[in-house]
Amino acid sequence: MGAAAEQAAEENQEWAGVTPDAARRLVGAAVEAFAERGYHATTTRDIAGRAGMSPAALYIHYKTKEELLYRISGIGHEKALRIMGAAAEAEGSATERLRDAVRTFARWHAEHHTTARVIQYELQALSPGHYTEIAGLRRRTDHLLRQIIQDGADSGEFRADDVPGTTLAVLSLCVDVARWFSADGRRTPDEVGALYADLVLRMVGADPAGSATGRNG
Repeated sequence: MGAAAEQAAEENQEWAGVTPDAARRLVGAAVEAFAERGYHATTTRDIAGRAGMSPAALYIHYKTKEELLYRISGIGHEKALRIMGAAAEAEGSATERLRDAVRTFARWHAEHHTTARVIQYELQALSPGHYTEIAGLRRRTDHLLRQIIQDGADSGEFRADDVPGTTLAVLSLCVDVARWFSADGRRTPDEVGALYADLVLRMVGADPAGSATGRNG
């Protein structure tokens, strides 16, 4: 299986919980269309055509195009929250937890770059109510990463005088993977995750061994 085919398989797996099959096909088609053409340039006819359905059939499952974007955004952001939550709640030093958080978060944005591109860069197209809900998930993800970095700063493992700013920089670095990553590129998602984890640890001045031998050591 080639890289593009593997990527398609990964993207399809992402929507395994969406039922029935027709609704799942529409979500997958919407992700492809939004990523390729942008939310505003995509029509419901485009989405239905990609799913092999009529435009009328789309409205059986989703009342509007925005409802599709909301469904996609909700699933994607809940996944991001689970990734960060698992790292934040794991045993180990702040260095170990930050390494795991960045490696997994960056790798997900590479593995699912089509989905990630939509959920990260089409956020403003959501209705006010849906935007507020998704923004809440983003704040919870931000809080979890910020706590890891704060723990490292408090223990002396990290040099991070501006924890909120450092958190924003780390999240921005990981999210941007979705913009440039290609399944046909020279780096695999695992390699991207490992690289970014190393870069972030260097950015905060962490000891790669994970020991708390920073400013207070």
